[in-house]
Amino acid sequence: MSPGPRPGARQAPPRAVKSTIPAPGAGCARVDAARRKAYAQGAREGQTGGCMSKASCHEKSLEFEDCTLARELFGAQEANLAAVARGCGVGVSSRGNRVHLHGTEEGVNRAANLLVQLYAQVKSGRPVFPRDVELALGVLRREPSARLGEVFDSEVCAASPKRRISPKTLGQRDYMQAIRENDLTFGIGPAGTGKTYLAVALAVSCLLAREVKRIVLTRPAVEAGEKLGFLPGDMIEKVNPYLRPLYDALHDMLDFAKVQEMLETGVIEVAPLAFMRGRTLNDAFIILDEAQNTTPEQMKMFLTRLGFGSRAVVTGDVTQIDLPGKASSGLVQAAKALAGVEGIAFIAFGEKDVIRHPLVGRIVQAYERYEESGPQKG
Repeated sequence: MSPGPRPGARQAPPRAVKSTIPAPGAGCARVDAARRKAYAQGAREGQTGGCMSKASCHEKSLEFEDCTLARELFGAQEANLAAVARGCGVGVSSRGNRVHLHGTEEGVNRAANLLVQLYAQVKSGRPVFPRDVELALGVLRREPSARLGEVFDSEVCAASPKRRISPKTLGQRDYMQAIRENDLTFGIGPAGTGKTYLAVALAVSCLLAREVKRIVLTRPAVEAGEKLGFLPGDMIEKVNPYLRPLYDALHDMLDFAKVQEMLETGVIEVAPLAFMRGRTLNDAFIILDEAQNTTPEQMKMFLTRLGFGSRAVVTGDVTQIDLPGKASSGLVQAAKALAGVEGIAFIAFGEKDVIRHPLVGRIVQAYERYEESGPQKG
């Protein structure tokens, strides 16, 4: 049996107490070992709370009115709160429907703003996951006064009322709004920004709402650096590998059988760009993907296919041009020639809009730094 505490000695709080909020007047320097360990981990990750002195410490407590919704906001095993702590570089502790934030003033205010807005999303019936926390934080970093509801509530119900597709960044929000308001929209930016995916989602949404009678998806048949050689089958089978990404986007929004039925009846058409020559497409939603691989002549040909009651979306990444030799890109020329033309919108995406894998954003940044430093030998 261990000896009892010495008279007058300070006792540690019971283990059952979940909160690690310092006692009033204790100051930020007196934090428990677990918090010090969290600070050390945060510092290693570049996300330190930076609150190891009274001068730099800032604290704020939030109380949410509904305990059930608060638990949903915190996430399973408080995974969402952990994402907030990592992203804002603050200490976060909870008890019941209360959250205590502890760190630099900037980090605490950002975390508080993030949690309040995410709580509103949960209250409106939208589930929140750690990935949503990271995306929301990215929006607030770029625009601290942004309203997350205005970004994430721009939904496209493509396959069914239960299938909700919404923008994840401010760039995506502007892109979707531009497509709705213009007959021709250019989405230019790196891979992983949702250019093609969101365009297909809007196309399906317009089709189901009977705003258009058909969807036409096209892209140039250009190899990405490698030669594919002879492919067996008829012309459709030969170009099908180039069009696979468009099929993938369709199947992600509609049932496989529904897609096959629409393809067979011509309601949805997926074809190489060469098949567009000589046609006028009325009452259609037309998407040209991988437009950086069009020649100026092909781009002009495509843009003049637009008929009455139709709208078109052109997507591409000018940093991934695979045209042979020193051929000019039709997308680059169009961006210069059509700037300022009424009814045409240009949306530029950056690495902050990349939402695939965090590594994709880092790869894009690395290549941009490399290109800015100039060509290197070896």
